[in-house]
Amino acid sequence: MTNQPPHRRTGRLLALGAVLALTAAMTVSVIAGTAAAAPARPGGGPGDLGPNVTVFDPGMPVADIQAALDAAHATQVDNEMGTQRFAFLFKPGTYGSAQHPLQVKVGYYTEIAGLGASPTDVVIHGKVEVYNRCLDDGGTSNCLALVNFWRTLSNLSIDIDAAGQDGCRSTANFWAVSQAVSMRRLNITGGTLSLMDYCTAGPQFASGGFIADSRLPAVINGSQQQWLTRNSEIGSWSNGVWNQVFAGVAGAPDDAAFPNPPYTTLATTPVSREKPYLFLDSRGGYNVRVPAARTNTSGVSWGAGMTAGRTVPLADFFVATPRDDAKEINKQLARGRNLLLTPGVYDIDRSIEVKRPDTVVLGLGHPTLTAVRGATPIDIADVPGVIVAGVTVDAGLQESPVLLRVGKRGGHGHGSPRNPTTLSDVYFRVGGPHIGKTDTALEVDSDDVLIDHTWVWRADHGVENLTDTQRWNTNTGRYGAVINGDHVTATGLFVEHFQRYNTVWNGEGGTTILYQNELPYDPPTQADWMNGDVEGFAGYKVGDRVRTHALYGAGVYVFNRNNPDIHTENGFEVPERPGVRLHHIMTVNLNAGTIDHVVNGLGDPADTTRVGVPVYVADYPVP
Repeated sequence: MTNQPPHRRTGRLLALGAVLALTAAMTVSVIAGTAAAAPARPGGGPGDLGPNVTVFDPGMPVADIQAALDAAHATQVDNEMGTQRFAFLFKPGTYGSAQHPLQVKVGYYTEIAGLGASPTDVVIHGKVEVYNRCLDDGGTSNCLALVNFWRTLSNLSIDIDAAGQDGCRSTANFWAVSQAVSMRRLNITGGTLSLMDYCTAGPQFASGGFIADSRLPAVINGSQQQWLTRNSEIGSWSNGVWNQVFAGVAGAPDDAAFPNPPYTTLATTPVSREKPYLFLDSRGGYNVRVPAARTNTSGVSWGAGMTAGRTVPLADFFVATPRDDAKEINKQLARGRNLLLTPGVYDIDRSIEVKRPDTVVLGLGHPTLTAVRGATPIDIADVPGVIVAGVTVDAGLQESPVLLRVGKRGGHGHGSPRNPTTLSDVYFRVGGPHIGKTDTALEVDSDDVLIDHTWVWRADHGVENLTDTQRWNTNTGRYGAVINGDHVTATGLFVEHFQRYNTVWNGEGGTTILYQNELPYDPPTQADWMNGDVEGFAGYKVGDRVRTHALYGAGVYVFNRNNPDIHTENGFEVPERPGVRLHHIMTVNLNAGTIDHVVNGLGDPADTTRVGVPVYVADYPVP
């Protein structure tokens, strides 16, 4: 595959599809004594998972399951900035057959997950797919995957069966996605997994992505600009575009020829913890498995039995819906309960305060916490073992100081390397569905924190109908991720479009494995994009006092569409110390603006004479 996309889509948004009523499709009658697949009622008891969660039973007719999932996809396929959220959960068993395969399409804000203790307990005989989205001419042209965000697939097996699909569609299970999409705890057999959709108007642009704890067949990377695969097993990997990273992956390609192909391969992952997941025990009770943190590991966590960790009954969780405000949530947390956020959009007018060690905050179906009156929606104390997973945090109309904070500024020191506070699939937005303002999106002040896949996004498009100059002055976000704690690890750190430093790393002993950044598209003038006397802000900044830091597989991209004459001096800026090491980094021009150097004055310009062609530095300092 040749080097890819000039830039992310910049044209008008396709009008959002009308919201379809799902109640009839989801409320399936009892079949031969099995439980009905209907939205669970809100509450705290086992099985009460909220009004937007549907639980399927293997005794149900495949046609009924297919109809419910098709109705959800019709609602969500174009609902990029909408408020609907859904989770579809599958009890242990097999769904679909050679005669009637179950073929699922996954739209925005949709989670598909198995309820088994192992991914092999739930088998979908068919496919689970995401195709290119066609944005123009009534959904017939401008087909790409660059805005296929916010969806989740986890904890099940897919036995690929394309029966009934056309010749091209039958060649693979397609997962054509970009940021804020995760694949976890999967066992895929019977065919090929393609991370691009080469059937809808041919191979098109894609900007993912993340896979963890999965056993996969042959994988076609195709047009994916960057991708992180962690702690998995793969049959093979087809190619790279700009930045494909593997950590602890059996079958990963060798990276000795970097940058051709542009692979970065680590034999093990230095620190990892798998995301918590719902499962049913032998008596049909709902539980949450909370995996233990691990060091220097490779391969899947479930290959030799149940993933190591602890089991927490769902009865120990407060099951929240958007009707529950932060005051009620905090009351429940203070009583020692964990928190399960069911699908929906929550208005948060004061911080959700997570103070107790080992508290679990788990989202289903992409729940979104929107800051109200300048609140910080999530504030985690400087304690070990807290886990926040599967949550999106949105800036609101009034500026917040920060959207999610771990620890207290200047007071870190109570973290645990054996039990790190962990953020898994936690996403941030400033603008997009509405006006948003924050000083900083993510701030980590505690030591020994693990960030396992995040997208921190100041929106480059949305429904606010703003010009770029208006967006620069309205949807304000100065810093994306600010890391002040020591020994913080990030696996899959995606940060985009902030107005000063996208990422500032001030803590000692930090590690990032795959970093993806786009500088802001919208500075009106060079004067608006100055760091004192320096032109622009680096996309990744390691603090001047830091003595040890490691970065593996990183890219900073530029597309100054509002003013193509703007320059940024360096993509990366780090202190000149032997303990600060960058491995396999690059800058690339997406058709406007210039990054003059890759790192600290080293590397050629990424300018419009080499659109889509990265400027690589294999190691810094240079050996």
